[in-house]
Amino acid sequence: MKRRLRLAIVMFMNRRIRLGILLLLSATVATPQLLAQRPAAIATLAPLPTATPESVGFAPGALDKMDAGMQDLVDKKQLAGIVTLVARHGKVVQHKAYGVQSLETGAPMRLDTIARIYSMTKPITGVAMMMLYEEGKWKPSDPIAKHIPEFANLRVFAGEKDGQPIFEPPAHPPTMSELMSHSAGFTYGLFGSTPVDKLYQAANPLGEPSLQAFINKMATLPLLYQPGTKWVYSVSVDIQGYLVEKLSGKTFPEFLRTRLFEPLGMVDTGFSVPAEKLSRVATIYSYDKAKAGLVAEPIDPAISKLPGLPSGGGGLYGTAADYFRFAQMLLNGGEYSGKRILKKTTIDMMHTNTLSDEALNSNSGIGQARISPAQGFGLDFAVVLDPDAAKRQVGKGSYWWWGIAGTWFWIDPANDVVAVGIIQRRGGVPGAANHEDISRRVIAEALPK
Repeated sequence: MKRRLRLAIVMFMNRRIRLGILLLLSATVATPQLLAQRPAAIATLAPLPTATPESVGFAPGALDKMDAGMQDLVDKKQLAGIVTLVARHGKVVQHKAYGVQSLETGAPMRLDTIARIYSMTKPITGVAMMMLYEEGKWKPSDPIAKHIPEFANLRVFAGEKDGQPIFEPPAHPPTMSELMSHSAGFTYGLFGSTPVDKLYQAANPLGEPSLQAFINKMATLPLLYQPGTKWVYSVSVDIQGYLVEKLSGKTFPEFLRTRLFEPLGMVDTGFSVPAEKLSRVATIYSYDKAKAGLVAEPIDPAISKLPGLPSGGGGLYGTAADYFRFAQMLLNGGEYSGKRILKKTTIDMMHTNTLSDEALNSNSGIGQARISPAQGFGLDFAVVLDPDAAKRQVGKGSYWWWGIAGTWFWIDPANDVVAVGIIQRRGGVPGAANHEDISRRVIAEALPK
């Protein structure tokens, strides 16, 4: 009797094991069609820490006004879709999706929708640089040419004579600190019409097949202005991507993946999107005046391949949840979920204005990043020095950036707030309210007075 009972128990357990194995196999070989039918889930290693808005000090119901503002943009077809995320005291209190990923298919925007974050890549590259700074690989006062010898003989544009550009030596060699604060003399070539911008346009350094080829091309181009005298949005952070690779001995994507993304649980952030995640990628739109509406931009045919030139200035894809983890790490002073990425003193360096008075008063800037005594720049972050004068409804000392397809974030140490927004639209729409302004206003009004 006992022997039969033991045999029955063994047979039962074997069936349970076989069933578990079958279920595991069925999950691993599920087709994309089956996966698409499953409920949308936030693809993170662990759930985000959450709380009610009221428990962290927001006025009851005040953050609900975000819904009306964002949904109005979607209903008026000024934006296809939006994801917003608000956190205070390390807890996510608002994380919502509005509209669709694709106007063509009607696929809904999801909390784990993957977007091209473009220039929100820049602060991530900056953190990678500061990790190497803590390892003693470079100092802010170092001439860039100490680490990139190809830049030893850079010249500076000094005006024109008889229709020809004049060049002169730099008053001082541009430094690593100036490189990380867009004040070294470089430009993008995309947003200006100076002779130097035209040289950039003709040379197209970001069109090179590798980071080394990019650096070689940059070494042939002049600086737009004397280092330290202005703030001009530039390829400086792409140069930093090259430096991360050179100083670390790892490829730039590998360094970010192993040293930053994996420790923070940023499972959906990278320079490419795996084929199995393509159904979660939002379409990028731009406004077509002739059609009076949003028109889809072409999808990158190489989206699932690592680029030959991984852009530290704008190459990453990611999600709102992933970027929250990165931003909360910064607000925590360099640590998130038990993983130490940087020292607090290093983070403080990054969001301290480094620009000279001459640069702050140079009438420099682009878009909402107008540089002035009210808004300066640290190491790969804009820094709000006087919120009222800067016309930004955030706490003093907040630091932020955004991407050309409309993604945005800010970190507000004074109020212990992180805000992240995801859209995919290049350029504005006539008469449309600004989505960033809506989020800042709603959060500011919800905070305790």
